[in-house]
Amino acid sequence: MKLEMICTGEEVLAGQIVDTNAAWFANLMMENGIEVQRRVTVGDRLDDLIAVFQERSLHADVILVNGGLGPTSDDMSAEAMAKAKGEPLVLQDAWVERLHDWFTRNGREMPKSNLKQAMIPASAVMVDNPVGTACGFRVKLNRAWLFFTPGVPFEFKQMVEEQFLPFVQQSFGKTDNTALSKLLTLGRGESSLADELEAMSLPDGITLGYRSFMPYIEIKVFARGDSAISALGKVTEQIRRQLGNVVVASGKTSLEEEIHARLYNSGMSLSVAESCTGGLITSQLVAFPGSSSYLHQGLVTYSNESKVRVLGVSPQTLDDYGAVSIPTVEEMARGARALLDSDYALATSGIAGPDGGSEEKPVGTVAIALATRGGVYSQMIKLPRRSRDLVRKISAAVAYDMLRRELNGEAVVVDYHSIGRFPK
Repeated sequence: MKLEMICTGEEVLAGQIVDTNAAWFANLMMENGIEVQRRVTVGDRLDDLIAVFQERSLHADVILVNGGLGPTSDDMSAEAMAKAKGEPLVLQDAWVERLHDWFTRNGREMPKSNLKQAMIPASAVMVDNPVGTACGFRVKLNRAWLFFTPGVPFEFKQMVEEQFLPFVQQSFGKTDNTALSKLLTLGRGESSLADELEAMSLPDGITLGYRSFMPYIEIKVFARGDSAISALGKVTEQIRRQLGNVVVASGKTSLEEEIHARLYNSGMSLSVAESCTGGLITSQLVAFPGSSSYLHQGLVTYSNESKVRVLGVSPQTLDDYGAVSIPTVEEMARGARALLDSDYALATSGIAGPDGGSEEKPVGTVAIALATRGGVYSQMIKLPRRSRDLVRKISAAVAYDMLRRELNGEAVVVDYHSIGRFPK
């Protein structure tokens, strides 16, 4: 089976929004043993939509079309599909009734423009959208089934999981048994990881894939077939040993997810004091439900006065060593931990840029500390030629990894491949 995806919308084509739907879809398909062969992005122009539907339907077996099912004039997917087939749009009375019910339940009067969302090509089969107003549909053109979904992410995802995936599995038969394991890495580039792992001899049916989403590279170990699945655990562990310190989590998409999983309902507590990361560490943890079970506080002590008054950092320390220094960040971590007697505290202080650096402490210099009940660990990292945003993200990730290693009973401060460290 050859599966493709067509993404529609000027805002997607122009880069005004990031197409997270496409990444999510490809990942879900891969986890179900189905690979997306091609993805095309096309703007809201009727002739272009007609052309791409006609052209790709000659080559694919199934095409997931995302977007263009709204009520406005620039939503043209249904009209373009009807013209590609040379047939009219037909009003679906059942969906009109659904629309009226939806607006009534929400205490609103339905605009006439929403009737457009109940119009689909004459030969199309209506596909339920249980959480939105746009009617999905599927239709056969040339060799391909084109499956139309709205662009709203929560509508799209539910339709893919409940409608599209079962349709593909029923229409094209069961795929081979598959399994997938994921390793999260920090501090190495994708090409560097690939060069090292290419030398490994992999069993038949096991392939490697890479996904870059800074500051991480995710390694996907994909097994197809029972024999490959039985070898998956051994191969994954072999890769982990080969890469050493750069592997920071397994089956997680970020270190904040790993830390949340470790601390949630553990009885342990954490405080955070941030300067250059500006609340990023705290915000990433608060994104997970239940973080209140372990997170005592997150303090953004950006100014020196705040470091002194809130965290108890010595003015003399700041005078002698500066805000971006090991002594200062260690006192920040101790002070944050002591405020509520937390089990752990993380602290960051650095120069995220693009200005503010010096010859001694250039932009990208960040001091990070972890305070525990037994003492304080600290390090100064160097992140030259990174954007302000990436300096903050890498710094937060390194802080998480220090805590993760402490929880595992491992060395807290380690060398990564592409993250420099100042000698202590």
